[in-house]
Amino acid sequence: MRHGSRLSSYFSQASPRFQLQRVDSIFHETARRVMTNQTINETWLRQEVIDTALMMSETGLSPGRSGNVSCRWGEGMLITPSGVEYGDILTGEIVFVDANGASDERALTPSSEWQFHLSAYRSRADIGAIVHCHSLNATALACAHKPIPAFHYMVAVAGGVDIPLMPYATFGTKKLGQHVARGLKDRNACLLANHGQIAVGPNLKAALDLATEVETLAAQYLKVLEIGRPKLLDEKEMARVLKKFQTYGQQPSGK
Repeated sequence: MRHGSRLSSYFSQASPRFQLQRVDSIFHETARRVMTNQTINETWLRQEVIDTALMMSETGLSPGRSGNVSCRWGEGMLITPSGVEYGDILTGEIVFVDANGASDERALTPSSEWQFHLSAYRSRADIGAIVHCHSLNATALACAHKPIPAFHYMVAVAGGVDIPLMPYATFGTKKLGQHVARGLKDRNACLLANHGQIAVGPNLKAALDLATEVETLAAQYLKVLEIGRPKLLDEKEMARVLKKFQTYGQQPSGK
């Protein structure tokens, strides 16, 4: 008799009470393992949020305590706390904000911009992470109320023919959240008037990489403006670029 058959025979002959105890034990062990994996994953994501915020600050994308970073988690998001030096944040101090905008009263206060982060996640299910920064050149354009047009084909990296500018609203308000949701409706980045820029992606690395690209494009565009009026690519060419971007880089096998 194979071990599996012997075990099945033994289990079937055991008392009903023993069987229930055994099933209960298996259930709790499985639940424990699932909860352990979830805890590990959440801790890892919290550290990723901190690492992304640190890199954002250290590379000059957002000096000091400015800017904020979040990622989608469960039925809500994990976001940097308000007004804390990124180098001082512990993993347990990254704040979980649920889908209704609520957070644990014992936790640190979430970033003052949590409303527009939540608005972005609500508006698009494909957004997995958000980086908001006050990068020098993108912010300069935002303060001059200038979007970034198709002066270079790489503008398409944000998902469209331009990087739009959204109207000004006071930071931390529902109105700003509405502007952000509208700006990201069919783009992965936009400028916020008199404020800065916001970039999104499927994960934290992608969002940070895009924010860096937006800042580079903003610097290039400002240089062009110093020379004179830019020669813009037309919509047909940008449409071709956007189509080519769909197969750019290393694609999964079969594509």
